[in-house]
Amino acid sequence: MLNLSDLIDFLHKLVEDIIAGLGASLTAIESGHDLALANKESLVTGGHLVTQAVAKHGVKLLPVDSEHSAIFQCLQDKESAKSLTKILLTASGGPFFGMKTEELRGKTKADALKHPNWNMGAKNTIDSATLKNKGLELIEAVWLFGLPPEKIQIVVQRQSIVHSAVQYSDNSIIAQLGVPDMRIPIQYALTYPARVPGVVPELDFTTLKLLTFDVADEETFRCLAACKKAIKKGGLGPCAANGANEEAVKLFLEDKIGFLDIGRLVEAVVDSDSFGGDYTLADVYECDKMARAFVRAHL
Repeated sequence: MLNLSDLIDFLHKLVEDIIAGLGASLTAIESGHDLALANKESLVTGGHLVTQAVAKHGVKLLPVDSEHSAIFQCLQDKESAKSLTKILLTASGGPFFGMKTEELRGKTKADALKHPNWNMGAKNTIDSATLKNKGLELIEAVWLFGLPPEKIQIVVQRQSIVHSAVQYSDNSIIAQLGVPDMRIPIQYALTYPARVPGVVPELDFTTLKLLTFDVADEETFRCLAACKKAIKKGGLGPCAANGANEEAVKLFLEDKIGFLDIGRLVEAVVDSDSFGGDYTLADVYECDKMARAFVRAHL
């Protein structure tokens, strides 16, 4: 039998392997079990379906993404949570932080795969380089915490020590800090609401000399801008943005398109339709296919 530490390491490897998991997430919810959600695409592509199922079956949705786990932890004071006014969603900024469009034009997959803080799979690392990952997390936060996108501020925190924060109506801010290790949010989801001795090193404040904060540049990193457009459009907009990105990243890793083409193609898909209205699970899969075909047709 796996002990807690071995189980967390096993699940960590699963988190790195990004596979669309909407169907599996819905099946788990419908079985009446609480769901520790590591697959953000479930909420990005079918947020309406997932939250509707959670309400219907009376289960808990426990976030595993480090940022969303941090927000969830900051909201455990139920009385204060009622006065939540803003989410501060942190980002590392990826390997290209501070660069402008022309500096990004010739970047290769080898460049984009050099993440400064996190050890992730290729897909997630490229998404961090384009800031697409943060756009997907913004969409996920909308569904998880019930705030509109304009109340979710993306803040670059280069050291990846502050994992996210929340602001209340009195302008108090509560943040969750820790070393950048996915085993922390995985463990909390598995043991919630209890906390057990940690499997990762403690954060040593005697060696922590600097914490910096900056603004996410969505003018340069168009994937982030596209995600904001998509969630504001609603409906299947986020699904289209996700499918287009997955296809574009695949092409980039195959050296068939350039780095800047990823944002161009994702934004073009989002701009191509209104995407509003209710949808079914079949509609989600159809939209995903459409978005991928759009990308291949507009290289």
